[in-house]
Amino acid sequence: MRGVIMYGPGDVRVEDRPDPEIALPTDAIIRLAATCICGSDLWPYRGVDRVDGAPMGHEYVGVVTEIGSAVEKVAVGDFVVGSFFTSDNTCEICRSGYQSHCVHRTPIGREGTQAEYARIPNADGTLVATPGQPGADLIPSLLAASDVLGTGWFAAVAAEAGPGKTVVVVGDGAVGLCGVLAAKQLGAERIIAMSRHADRQALARRFGATDIFEERGREGVARVKELTGGLGAHSVIEAVGTQDAMDQAIRSTRPGGHVGFVGVSHDVTVDGQRLFGSGVHLHGGPAPVRRFLPDLIDLIWERRIDPGAVFDLTLPLEQAADGYRAMDERRATKVLLTV
Repeated sequence: MRGVIMYGPGDVRVEDRPDPEIALPTDAIIRLAATCICGSDLWPYRGVDRVDGAPMGHEYVGVVTEIGSAVEKVAVGDFVVGSFFTSDNTCEICRSGYQSHCVHRTPIGREGTQAEYARIPNADGTLVATPGQPGADLIPSLLAASDVLGTGWFAAVAAEAGPGKTVVVVGDGAVGLCGVLAAKQLGAERIIAMSRHADRQALARRFGATDIFEERGREGVARVKELTGGLGAHSVIEAVGTQDAMDQAIRSTRPGGHVGFVGVSHDVTVDGQRLFGSGVHLHGGPAPVRRFLPDLIDLIWERRIDPGAVFDLTLPLEQAADGYRAMDERRATKVLLTV
């Protein structure tokens, strides 16, 4: 099969890879209908994380083509959505709603889903079948559910976005934009998107943002405080993963408020004294996407939400390198790869 390999910073190639095979009785093989490039893939692409000949990709939707002998909940022919960590969905941690920390989890990135086929370990606890075969117009949104929508949704839930709340979203990438969408669906009264890019501002408003702030750092915090009578927001989503973003998120939150952080942290530290004095709740990490998938699939299937709008560039798999460049140069928010 064809698949994406990253050999080093800026070095992305589409090459022949061995077809995946059933290795464990709990495995399934899927034929990808679509995959995509994640903002977190840019960390190794830019040389921040080390990489040397790694298969790429952890977002996926497709059709089951083969199952192991122990797989019972999905069948050959099902159209399925999964998440970036596999889970058995039966352990005590999974039952508490944190499938991304399942005691038997495996990272899908190890399999590499920017490819024609993929092996999915823990298939019964990871894959969720759609009600039928989706139309082509639904595939981008279902693909978004496998990571950026599920992650943005978790961020909004961790930040306790809801009716009567003012929500700030730090980060205007695909996850931050989906955080705006989630906050709107959860009933937030006011949603402030921090963004300096006109196209992303427009999509944020489409997803439910009531205000757009272009300021960052202390100036951004000051705008939030000004809008909230000096108190700060009830809920803040941090969807970047940098020190500046985390500082801005915490400082923008009122005492007793909640920060949901889902940006993949790189050299981020939290000052204990500042946190102690802030009275802010801090919760996040890798999103338990599997917890939300059934409900998100239903919302998409009923066309009540359209998270697939975050894909503003579609390319064939063979042009994946062009997609990486487009996202790295901020010419695209998120790239969908057709398979």
